[in-house]
Amino acid sequence: MADYGKSSRRRGLKICCGVSAIVLVVFITVVTTLALTVFKPKQPEITAHPIGLEHVNITFFPTLAINATLDMVVTIGNRNYGSFKFGNSTAYMDFHGETVAEVPIGAGLVPARGKLNVTTSAVVMGDKLVENEFFMGDVESGCLNFTSTATLHGKVSVLKIFKMHAIAISSCDISIWIATQNVESKCTSKLKL
Repeated sequence: MADYGKSSRRRGLKICCGVSAIVLVVFITVVTTLALTVFKPKQPEITAHPIGLEHVNITFFPTLAINATLDMVVTIGNRNYGSFKFGNSTAYMDFHGETVAEVPIGAGLVPARGKLNVTTSAVVMGDKLVENEFFMGDVESGCLNFTSTATLHGKVSVLKIFKMHAIAISSCDISIWIATQNVESKCTSKLKL
């Protein structure tokens, strides 16, 4: 009788260990599959929507000078299943390699699979713009071409359980048509975890 009880317990222990191992393998498989598909980080969609130019002052005498404020709405689209919270940052506008404006970007939270609009403006440093060797060529072509770069440092939160540091990097090509003061932009972005 005692041997039957021991073998029964051993058999029960083996069954329990086997079921536990199967459950653990299934759990690891499901988590790995979700991590590689649904929760795989997707690049954010960051676009700059220039609203227009304000306070444009151009003087030709005694020297050529230009000052302008470029108002814009930056839309951050989050295609991930985790929210992205970022701190205050600054974007930089370059004109043929030289920084001519700083664009403040206030802290914010982009919800999972959602969008956030950030309203901001750039005050273009006219003296640096005018002194650039490519300025007159762009003026003659009727279009000023800028590049804007922004780096947003923050944290990604998935299901309010998993939190990790992340950096969203955006680069935009911005064209300002002088005659009509229309503004066009094309942006690319990526996410680093």
